[in-house]
Amino acid sequence: MRSSYWARVDRDSLTPLIGRCRAGDELAWEAFVRQAQGRIFALAYSYLNDREEARDLAQEIFIRLFETRDRWPDDAEFVPWLIHVARNRSVDYLRRRKARVLSSALPEEHFASVPDPSAGPEREAVFASQRKLLRTALRRLSAISREVLMLRDIQGLSVEEVSDLLGVPEGTVKSRASRARIELSERVLALSRRGGAGGTS
Repeated sequence: MRSSYWARVDRDSLTPLIGRCRAGDELAWEAFVRQAQGRIFALAYSYLNDREEARDLAQEIFIRLFETRDRWPDDAEFVPWLIHVARNRSVDYLRRRKARVLSSALPEEHFASVPDPSAGPEREAVFASQRKLLRTALRRLSAISREVLMLRDIQGLSVEEVSDLLGVPEGTVKSRASRARIELSERVLALSRRGGAGGTS
């Protein structure tokens, strides 16, 4: 899956910057923000379902990360920790807003950030159509299914990492992820048969 591949690339690109950020390297911090901002915004948006609020929250998260950079965890633990911080901040924000419903959509920018160097204009048009169809299908999943898919398949966390983050057994993560993928594929297929993302619920 391209999203899992991209998650690995993302981890690899962040790792060289972590120690330098801890040491106060301003150029490394700027590079870190550029590398991580898409991931943080995508996660915040998936909870808040509001682009402006997600941007504001992402900025708050980066401010907090900057203030605590001398206490960042080791490289191998950093990306799961980063997602944990962003998720907790998003949930806290929802509590403050007295809203607990996950977003019904994932931001187009996050899917669009997964490049395919072999894609020409025609293939890119196909990918754009597929992304639109996928977002529509994701809107029709339950909140827990979307969260598991976001963490497991889009953010690229391992089963163990998702288990720790959500506080549920690994077997539960596996079963929920399996059911969510089946449900998603069924919804994508149903939408395709109805003529794409323009169909009604």
